[in-house]
Amino acid sequence: MHPFYSSRWPRFLHVSLMVLAVSMMLAIFQMPAHAQAKERPVKHPTFYRTIQVDGLSIFYREAGPKDAPTLLLLHGLPSSSRMFEPLFTQLSDRYHLIAPDYPGFGHSDWPDPKKFAYTFDHIAETMNRFTEALGLSRYTLYMQDYGGPVGFRMALAHPDRIEALIVQNAVAHNEGLGAIWKTRRAYWADRSANESALRANLLSLATTRTRHVGSDPNVDRYTPDLWTDEFAFLSQPGQMDIQSDLFYAYRTNVDSYPKWQAWMRERQPRLLVIWGKYDPSFDLSEPEAYRRDVPNAEVHVLDAGHFALDTKADEIAALIGQFVKTQK
Repeated sequence: MHPFYSSRWPRFLHVSLMVLAVSMMLAIFQMPAHAQAKERPVKHPTFYRTIQVDGLSIFYREAGPKDAPTLLLLHGLPSSSRMFEPLFTQLSDRYHLIAPDYPGFGHSDWPDPKKFAYTFDHIAETMNRFTEALGLSRYTLYMQDYGGPVGFRMALAHPDRIEALIVQNAVAHNEGLGAIWKTRRAYWADRSANESALRANLLSLATTRTRHVGSDPNVDRYTPDLWTDEFAFLSQPGQMDIQSDLFYAYRTNVDSYPKWQAWMRERQPRLLVIWGKYDPSFDLSEPEAYRRDVPNAEVHVLDAGHFALDTKADEIAALIGQFVKTQK
């Protein structure tokens, strides 16, 4: 045998084995987490479902144990149940979460406005029947934006079903409508003369972005997907007509504010008000207006916009958890 192999090979083999062992250990540490150990299963995954209500397919998200307190989450314009995904992530281990899309929104049916009356009265009726179809007899209402006029109608129609109210940038007082509503009030006074101005004011890409960012100086906290996705939805055939009809019906909400206020003053519901102070549409006086009606209301004003879940989901989830926990 050549002297090299007889004198050097054992030492070379020893070094090679050491290098191989170190390499394997490094590879293990560099492996992705799912390859090192099995991922923990999600205990309460979100389910994406549809149910027939009055001949319409109503889409909804559902998560959490059904024997836990139920939170019924009502979305705003021009969003859908998708806006509540951060709460589903954080609260589904403790609560039964239900978030529907209204007719004309998201993944629910969009019936022709010539065949379906897009009014808040009608949508609230549909949502009440939606809860009946699911067998929901008691729940806390989370109402954001359009969720306010839908939710208050539901509460007045069936007060026995309401355990508590969570209001997040939804108005129940006339003074809560800010200066931007001048064009919108003109539309209610003369629809035909102000239709084009209303659509530019309410449904344009610029307004869709402003609804999220508002006056928040920290613009870089907002993903542009928020408004580009919503504007893509608004740009679908038929959406302009649907949303124009529904917004024309918004004038009935202003007329109903005194009834909602009287109901709150009489019933004194458990009330949590969460308010994004950078909201361009609703006045910052509105949270305290709720406290005038319900003196024991819990009020929190956050450094957030109209859709406060965009940037403050963790804080809101914690506030909801504490509020519902003390609901006994």
